[in-house]
Amino acid sequence: MEQFQIDKIAVIGAGQMGQQIAMLCALGGYRTALNDVSGEALEKAEAALHSVMNQWVMKKKITEQEKDEAFSRLEFTDSLEKAAGDADYVIEAVIEKLDVKRDLFKRLDGLAPKHAILASNSSTIVNSLIAEVTDRPDKVCNMHFFFPPLVMDCIEVVMSEETSEETAQASLQLCEGINRTGLLLRKEISGFVANRILGALQKEAMFLYEEGIADFKEIDVIVKKALRHPIGPFELMDLSGIDVVNYVMQQQYAETGDPADKPSAIIEEKLKAGELGRKTGKGFYNYQKDEVKTP
Repeated sequence: MEQFQIDKIAVIGAGQMGQQIAMLCALGGYRTALNDVSGEALEKAEAALHSVMNQWVMKKKITEQEKDEAFSRLEFTDSLEKAAGDADYVIEAVIEKLDVKRDLFKRLDGLAPKHAILASNSSTIVNSLIAEVTDRPDKVCNMHFFFPPLVMDCIEVVMSEETSEETAQASLQLCEGINRTGLLLRKEISGFVANRILGALQKEAMFLYEEGIADFKEIDVIVKKALRHPIGPFELMDLSGIDVVNYVMQQQYAETGDPADKPSAIIEEKLKAGELGRKTGKGFYNYQKDEVKTP
């Protein structure tokens, strides 16, 4: 099989996931466009990435020249057409809502070149639910990065029944090109592998907390010290964002109809209070006085 050629990558969505995915691609030597409808989001993303890369230079992870070369390959644009119009590979990293993703993929299908692969970074939504709005379901897959992408060395590449072998192999080659370990899942399931295991852990942790068996801080300590996890389930929810956790659980519930998949009462309370975790300064923990470390 002839190797799929990737020269330019478009990343759609300049949130914390999208911006770091774009930086990874630029560091990997690819021309990369980071797109968002919000100019303010793009400005914040650019500033955040410069801050992280400057830290990398100070820590000698990369050289000043490598940093400058990576940024020379990275453009920030609010034009979806400019970002995707000549892209070989598109990675969607927008909000975890099926209708939003379907609308975006329908637009991308009309803008991106016919040979381009369209991948979703969704942590839960299977790509067949998105691919059906395009005329290229064989060129659609999941490419699920883990947060933060600049640190985490794992990507779940997920095929649907219609995803072609060429698309799967091209996605694995891209993982290699950005120095990440890609694992291919040939069968779809909501949440894939890591998040299904993680979701089971989070549900049990939430149950233990709500039943008064242990405080959330104690649960985190036990998980870290007894199970040797680097971060506790409540700390991880704060890092990912309570809103993201809610979206994921809502989507799973919509697909399964199982009441056990619905967001717990405490998640809904946090959401209503605007306590979304690190990004708002408060979630399960209070971060307003603590410096949030960057990767």
